[in-house]
Amino acid sequence: MKKTIFTGSAAAMITPMHPDQSIDYPTFGKLIEEQIAGGTDALVICGTTGESSTMTDEEHVEAIAFAVKQTAHRVPVIAGAGSNDTRYAIWLSKEAQAAGADALLQVTPYYNKTSQAGLVRHFTQIADATDLPVILYNVPSRTGVDIKPQTYLELSKHPNIVAAKEANGNLSEIAHAISLCGDQLDIYSGNDDQIVPILSLGGKGVISVLADVMPRQAHAICQLYFDGKVKESAQLQLELLPLIHALFSDVNPIPVKEALNLMGYAAGPCREPLVPMSEAGRAALLQVLKDYKLVD
Repeated sequence: MKKTIFTGSAAAMITPMHPDQSIDYPTFGKLIEEQIAGGTDALVICGTTGESSTMTDEEHVEAIAFAVKQTAHRVPVIAGAGSNDTRYAIWLSKEAQAAGADALLQVTPYYNKTSQAGLVRHFTQIADATDLPVILYNVPSRTGVDIKPQTYLELSKHPNIVAAKEANGNLSEIAHAISLCGDQLDIYSGNDDQIVPILSLGGKGVISVLADVMPRQAHAICQLYFDGKVKESAQLQLELLPLIHALFSDVNPIPVKEALNLMGYAAGPCREPLVPMSEAGRAALLQVLKDYKLVD
């Protein structure tokens, strides 16, 4: 049995930006403190929600190092270090380890894609390159690649590959993967609207965009379930569905950054090619935030 990185809710952190789109570290520090105070169980830095795809190498490593220092070992820091270039992912993973990250998040190769055999080779080489535990990230809607259950089984044999963030939306495939891998691979929901279903299959929690705006509630969905209060956990999941859907009403992280801006945090803009929400979209998001009393 492998060591679990975290149970509960890990916030998929945004990277706040100044109006000129440089990283706003004072606000970043404030958001990290808000997450820890809100009961978040881990932080994911430089993932999709953190806009890692538009960061320079220096920014990427600097953001990880900043989060490690700010967090000061109070919760695990999971560094997004994935790439569609195996060599680059290895380099970035080594940099993340040197910066003090507790674990790595490794997305499937995108655009150039690869076969299932290629996934095994790609992730194995990355996992061999550092001592850090690795969370695989399966998000076919963005990458065009889907990790199959048998591939998970093969990858779970590596001592450093300990978990997967599953965002393929296919509960049947996720159940199959869990049945094959058992305690050799922890599964986290990558979709906020599937937290409870994945927990019911043996999942360990969620890597959550919802947690950016409601850390206590994202944590509570998981904790209630772990405490045996399954009905209450499911009810909270259902109560939050309109907000979850609103946070994905445009390309992530456009809505969650806009939500945080509306809530009074200086989340700033997204980097191009991501553009601001339409006026109609922003108005609809604002109404949902008002419904949940996140803004006046």
